[in-house]
Amino acid sequence: MRLDERKKKVLAAVVQDYILTGEPVGSRTIARRYDLGVSPATIRNEMADLEEMGLLEQPHTSAGRIPSDFGYRYYVDCLMAPERLTPAEEEYVRRRYNQKMLEIEQVLEETARLLSEMTAYTAVALGPCQTNAILEQVQILPVHSSNKALLVAVTSTGVVEHRIFVVPETVTPEDLSRISRVLNASLQGLALEELRQAVLRDIYREVAEHRGLIKQIIDLLQQILSLEGGEKVYLEGIFNILSQPEFKNLEKVKDILAFLEREEALRRIFNAVPTQGLTIRIGQENKEEGIDKCSVVTISYSVEGKIMGKVGLLGPTRMHYSRVISVLQCVADSLSRTLEQFYR
Repeated sequence: MRLDERKKKVLAAVVQDYILTGEPVGSRTIARRYDLGVSPATIRNEMADLEEMGLLEQPHTSAGRIPSDFGYRYYVDCLMAPERLTPAEEEYVRRRYNQKMLEIEQVLEETARLLSEMTAYTAVALGPCQTNAILEQVQILPVHSSNKALLVAVTSTGVVEHRIFVVPETVTPEDLSRISRVLNASLQGLALEELRQAVLRDIYREVAEHRGLIKQIIDLLQQILSLEGGEKVYLEGIFNILSQPEFKNLEKVKDILAFLEREEALRRIFNAVPTQGLTIRIGQENKEEGIDKCSVVTISYSVEGKIMGKVGLLGPTRMHYSRVISVLQCVADSLSRTLEQFYR
């Protein structure tokens, strides 16, 4: 669609004003706040034309207009000016990633927290895909003053998984240490399918007295490497959506919160787009139930050029797109650099 320069300026002004205030925008407001060099009457005519073209909508209870999904899309693709973070904000992001974090899970939790904090939207981080993960290390540690043990498994994606399980009272810390050594010697470097098909006879022979315990641990390891597990989801700022005026309606909020509870739906919405770069989906471009009034902006993160996962933000279609893009790009760059230390 081609717009003349005046229509572009009017549309940009309406979008920017509505993003700022959340209130339907009238022609007098545009004339007063934006130096377009034309009268309110001329602006009113242009807004009427933009409405006919499907770029603006008029709520029933207001004389003003708001952008349609199509209007936001045109604005994002054709009119939006880039917005850089301030040097202080960029330094703040760097400092957050300079904290000592021992596991990838900590890094991704911090990423979701940081995105939510900097934008006041709901943030999602997807961990590295476990589909092709292999087992790199197993450690079994006693949990003091109980008949439980902690299984720690490190995968090739850098993810560290923990599981607590019950052990027989006759099992000693020395037994757990010996089982760890045997499992590492036999299972290190195996993927899920190989683990399922692993010949366990040798393991059972070495620790014959703990056959039942070994089977329990193998089952837990298969869960960790399960193909059905998908990427781990880290979610922050769920209730930020409640602060948005568009979602004062309880039914709308219930639909969005129900969507956010479904991890598989979150994975689908993030993985429904090309794996590389930044993607913006506005309103009804989102096909998952419950979020057709929201925008979802995602960006991939990588290690040494290999795409590892995605992070993103969910908010109203009245999203501050230029800032969201700048925040996501800055955070994804810092996240990628931070993760490199886990894969060396």
